[in-house]
Amino acid sequence: MAHALGRALGMLLAWAELIPLTLLLYLLSFTSLPRTPYRRLFRYWTRVWVHALGVELRLHQHNLQPLPGTFLLIANHPSAFEDTGIPALFDVDSLAKQEVRDWFLLGRISAAAGTLFVQRESRESRQQAAARIAQALREGRSVALYPEGGVKGMRVHPFRYGAFGISLQTGIPIVPVFIHYEAQRDFFWHHEPLPLKLWQIMRTRNPVANYHVFDAFQPADFDSREAYCEAVQARYLEWQRRFLD
Repeated sequence: MAHALGRALGMLLAWAELIPLTLLLYLLSFTSLPRTPYRRLFRYWTRVWVHALGVELRLHQHNLQPLPGTFLLIANHPSAFEDTGIPALFDVDSLAKQEVRDWFLLGRISAAAGTLFVQRESRESRQQAAARIAQALREGRSVALYPEGGVKGMRVHPFRYGAFGISLQTGIPIVPVFIHYEAQRDFFWHHEPLPLKLWQIMRTRNPVANYHVFDAFQPADFDSREAYCEAVQARYLEWQRRFLD
């Protein structure tokens, strides 16, 4: 009971901070504020979102080596929460579906922070997004994307080759993150309107979100994007058995 009351109070205080902070970021998106300070404020905003949703976000560092200075982060994608959880933990630009760009307030804020957008059904858009990701990596910006190609389910689904081709092309390593929500059904995004999904997350009795980061995969260890993809997908299936089964 005391824990529930403490969580509710923490969420209330976070919402009191989140609302004016969201308005500030929205207004700043119309100015010429340099992207670096805007990104820092954006990352703080995502951490406030985590508290507002009442989620206990836990980073499990299984990596034995330090993370590379620049990397392509990939993760499984069971929920809408990753759009907040990943930038709350990692200094990355994210790849999102084009529809996010049109979301009220959130779309403009995400774009101003450096989010890249793709129309998944368009081959031309996917190629353009891949070129923008490669350019960002060459400029020293790490990028996060989801190789399943969107929210597919609570289990790991087949990966697409795009991320692995970009890694081979640029020589930038891939950092894998395996995401495990203890209340899987409460977090799983199954075509609900986003406000409803956020409300369901806020109401869950088990708000623990586990983000497991492992050592980077080096593109020099693979001779094709197909072999690269197959090897990384196999590791995700191992982690699924370890953390979910």
